[in-house]
Amino acid sequence: MKKLLVVVGTRPNFIKVTRFKQVAAQRGTIDVRIVHTGQHFSANMADVFFEQFGLVPDRFLNIGAGSPNTQMAQVMLGLETVIAEEKPDLVMVVGDVNSTLAAAITANKMGVRIGHLESGLRSFDRSMPEEHNRVLTDALTDHFFITEQSGLDHLRKEGRPEEALHFVGNTMIDTLVAFDPQVQASPVLEQLGLGDGGHVLMTIHRPATVDVPERLSALLDLIADVSASGRKVVFPIHPRTVKHIEAFGLKAKADAIHGLVRTEPLDYFAFQKLVATCGFILTDSGGIQEESTFRRVPCLTLRPNTERPITVTMGSNELVPLDMDAVRAAIARIENGSFKKGEVPPLWDGHATERIVEVLERVL
Repeated sequence: MKKLLVVVGTRPNFIKVTRFKQVAAQRGTIDVRIVHTGQHFSANMADVFFEQFGLVPDRFLNIGAGSPNTQMAQVMLGLETVIAEEKPDLVMVVGDVNSTLAAAITANKMGVRIGHLESGLRSFDRSMPEEHNRVLTDALTDHFFITEQSGLDHLRKEGRPEEALHFVGNTMIDTLVAFDPQVQASPVLEQLGLGDGGHVLMTIHRPATVDVPERLSALLDLIADVSASGRKVVFPIHPRTVKHIEAFGLKAKADAIHGLVRTEPLDYFAFQKLVATCGFILTDSGGIQEESTFRRVPCLTLRPNTERPITVTMGSNELVPLDMDAVRAAIARIENGSFKKGEVPPLWDGHATERIVEVLERVL
């Protein structure tokens, strides 16, 4: 039996691999081993996700906190030992975080083939650390597992061999479909006093927004403006953002916003219930652009670009600058019903993991 080593490090990674073990076990052809690097290491950022998915990693590297260089070095040292012991036929790296690139470098130096889940995505914005991780990981990859047409187009333009390109769909949607009963059963609306929904969901965490005092202050102005219309704004707030609000002297401003519901990072079921029941989303995140597209929920992405263009060209996502007038205009279109409805992209059907395992059976 062939062996697949799947390396994950952060919450977005975890969500993309929830069905690998189950699907592989049903087919009985590939032994899947999951390695958790520990890049997200707190209980509410990691442990609760594994508990909800019934997914127990086989190996923990426990790298913990540190600079990007420190974390990557620790991943490489720890994973070298794991690869030497496990002797996988292929290492599957996921997404675009530091653990992804570190795992790809390690596998490459040890002569092990690499699969990249979610390969080919490009924002063409080199100010984003994730863009460097995507490009460098794909430079080392042997088999490319692609979620959307743009990924296929980029990899072909970069000259990747056609036989290595596998357009399989989006495994994040596999998780949404598989766990939808648990999502719908989440009591989060009652717990946060949101009634039947209709709230605004906000996920903002990128350094370009929350690490700059003027932009973080503008973001709070935007929240105040949105909540003044009568909608509650639910903001699961990243620990770094909490720290900056206090460090920049913005705590009083944030506390004064009527209708702002601040929470710690939420478990998967609760967060997806908020996605499914909200009026619209304000974000700078990546994955939620895909989840909202699948749910056909309006999503305003406060960025000049996206590495997931299918969510804009086909889905319910729109790029909007962090500018009060622009956001107000987009919200007005949502409120009056003229905002686009969007469609679900090809192969976002809940069965991408099966297609990946079929490819692995063939190429291994």
